[in-house]
Amino acid sequence: MTKLDNVTVADAAWFRAREVRAVFDCLNREGFEVRAVGGAVRNALLEEPVLEVDFATTAKPDDTLRLAAAAGIKTVPTGIDHGTITLVVDGVPFEVTTLRRDVDTDGRRATVAFGDDWAEDARRRDFTLNALYADATGAVHDPLDGLPDLLARRVRFVGDADTRIREDYLRILRFFRFSADYANGDFDADGVAAAIRERHGLKRLSAERVRAEILRILVTVRAPDAIRIMDESGLLLIVLGGIARRSRFDRIAAIEAQLKLMPDPMYRLAALSIFVEEDAERLAGKLRLSNDERNDLMGLASVAPWFRAPLAKRDLETLLYRIGARTYLGSVLIGWAASGAPIDDAAWRFAAELPREWQRPKFPVNGADLLNEGWLPGPGLGAHLRYLEERFIASGFTLDREMLLALEDKNARPNGIART
Repeated sequence: MTKLDNVTVADAAWFRAREVRAVFDCLNREGFEVRAVGGAVRNALLEEPVLEVDFATTAKPDDTLRLAAAAGIKTVPTGIDHGTITLVVDGVPFEVTTLRRDVDTDGRRATVAFGDDWAEDARRRDFTLNALYADATGAVHDPLDGLPDLLARRVRFVGDADTRIREDYLRILRFFRFSADYANGDFDADGVAAAIRERHGLKRLSAERVRAEILRILVTVRAPDAIRIMDESGLLLIVLGGIARRSRFDRIAAIEAQLKLMPDPMYRLAALSIFVEEDAERLAGKLRLSNDERNDLMGLASVAPWFRAPLAKRDLETLLYRIGARTYLGSVLIGWAASGAPIDDAAWRFAAELPREWQRPKFPVNGADLLNEGWLPGPGLGAHLRYLEERFIASGFTLDREMLLALEDKNARPNGIART
């Protein structure tokens, strides 16, 4: 195991956190050792935010459970057959995985054997920059010479790229995600070539795993670069199907940056892949999107295609009232991206920023009001309520409750009301 001189994460806030120290104290006993691994070490060395901390240990799963119980730490057998147990310290979860090696793989999952060899554990990981470990003192261990890659922001597969990919074809998508988030300059040529050679393995993955990765790729720092390579190499067609609208995707990413908006995966997915509502249905099925995600896409597909030019303020307010802030903003951004207008266009910017400035007025009439006015429950009441809301919208949201209740609907069904 290569321990690096003068390379440490000891001063990192996450490393000094009481919950993290509790995991080290719990498992560094009886001759066992535990080390932080992967993303926490990687990001600490890059001075980037650390969102979660994972651990690797020489303790077998049964020993991890026993030691945690002795320390009063709650455990969850997250993936115990593969050596992973979640330790929950004061509500903070940490995945702890026994050192292991792959015995057999089928491109989706692996049969593993537990061990105590840190270098062997490192060789089964995906990228060299993820094969860095930090011990309880904060010292960094680098068995595969991954630190130079990390500091140069090179995302390289561990060992032979094709072999790593065949162990789990999801690594194709992970390669593009990590490259788009961490790489400087061109993506690693060997990694790209291997991803293209092994691309058909993507068809063997579950839709849920593909969905999780593609949505993360869409919001990476260099998402347009990743999408371009994936599209030109045929990978994107396998993942999403349909025709990719790359120029629209590139522009929505630039517009979001210009407006200082957090990248939104559903907005970007719609910009990249949706032209008609059938596209939204197809994608929702292909990626097994959640109901909320499906509804997001369907809402965008119903509005965004015809949103081609900034409307008058009154029309924008009406649209915002009807479809809600989320669908409205996505439709404006996609329409702006499709229009070819400059990313600093004042009219489009006004449309995009309207939800921040405009508070949706509350329709002042409800069904109880109509019942009190003598309406009977039923379709007639609902139709009249919708009629009043349309009049409320048409007035520029100025009609109050009394004014609305005084209106007569010439189209109201005679049997819909009962006047006394």
